[in-house]
Amino acid sequence: METQTNEHVIKPADRMTVLPTQFFAKLVGKANAQAAKGRDVINLGQGNPDQPTPPHIVARMQEASANPMYHRYPPFSGYSFLKEAVAARYKEDYGVDVDPATEVAILFGGKTGLVEISQCLLNPGDVCLVPDPGYPDYWSGVALSGAEMSFMPLTADNRFLPDYSVIDEEALKRAKLMFINYPNNPTGAIADSDFYEETVQFARRTGVVVASDFAYGAIGFDGKKPVSFLQTPGAKEVGVEFYTLSKTYNMAGWRVGFAIGNAKVVSLINLIQDHYYCSLFGGIQEAAALALTGPQDCVTELTARYESRREAVFGALDRIGWKADRPGGSFFCWLPVPEGYTSESFADLVLEQADVVVAPGNGFGTHGEGYVRLGLLTSEERLIEAIERIGKLGIF
Repeated sequence: METQTNEHVIKPADRMTVLPTQFFAKLVGKANAQAAKGRDVINLGQGNPDQPTPPHIVARMQEASANPMYHRYPPFSGYSFLKEAVAARYKEDYGVDVDPATEVAILFGGKTGLVEISQCLLNPGDVCLVPDPGYPDYWSGVALSGAEMSFMPLTADNRFLPDYSVIDEEALKRAKLMFINYPNNPTGAIADSDFYEETVQFARRTGVVVASDFAYGAIGFDGKKPVSFLQTPGAKEVGVEFYTLSKTYNMAGWRVGFAIGNAKVVSLINLIQDHYYCSLFGGIQEAAALALTGPQDCVTELTARYESRREAVFGALDRIGWKADRPGGSFFCWLPVPEGYTSESFADLVLEQADVVVAPGNGFGTHGEGYVRLGLLTSEERLIEAIERIGKLGIF
């Protein structure tokens, strides 16, 4: 007897088909393929901190895990003690007064909030102003909201800051949200208070909500402490800042972040999260509160470590003749590719012939073409070795 089979076709929702390609997944695939050949690959292409979480934070988590109160559902918007710790840290570091009850939203890592805010504020047909180059997950949230992006070029001529005077007028009429990010990923540029004052004025004039991605806020070099957007008069009226413990305390795997600032935007983020999650495990929240309110020597030491690594890299770059500008913050170096190469062709070359992974700049946007991003996320010895391997290719 003949059996008839009908294939069950599963068709994804339209939103799944418009999501941007995950750039780093492709990068990891190339690196793993090279390592699978038995090669000694030095991976400087990703932004994954290489140091462990400070022991006092780990110890608090281990102790708190045994607390039966945390084995139940946490409050939907998180424990008040963690929000109070966020407010205390912002007051101490930046002199900013934050109401923990209404101006702090706890996030499953900063990335989550950066995706959620687009869904909170944007409708199809709206426009989001996005830095180019910039963190690719900004694009993901905009795609999920059904809105459109208008890119703000970041160029060396303007210190990798957006020029608000050249934004397309038609896009500006429909713009509802804007992302800024300093210290900057991928360029390592920093912003000053004048830029943030200009940003607040721009937001007031246009009605755009500012989303300041302050993920690298603790990492500034040459004796300069990065400025918070919220230090600017009027900032809380026009936007929010996103902060994460991933970089400051080497807690990338713990997934703890915050949105801080405008109470209406914070309430919208809390509302959308009510439908997605039931907040973070209480033991993690207690350890995160300790990170924020406990001794900050570990942060000072970490920044000094990155600055020392930066100097080691740039010493090696000078020796091989690769000319570039030092980053003012973050743990990234933004390096121009040699003449005759694209970002991708150069990144492929150094992977295949020097076993070094760098991130091609075009993965961060059109204006990232001509650069590669290198992370200061391994020992000085390995960083120097990576640059020396590239030097032996005889390109510079």
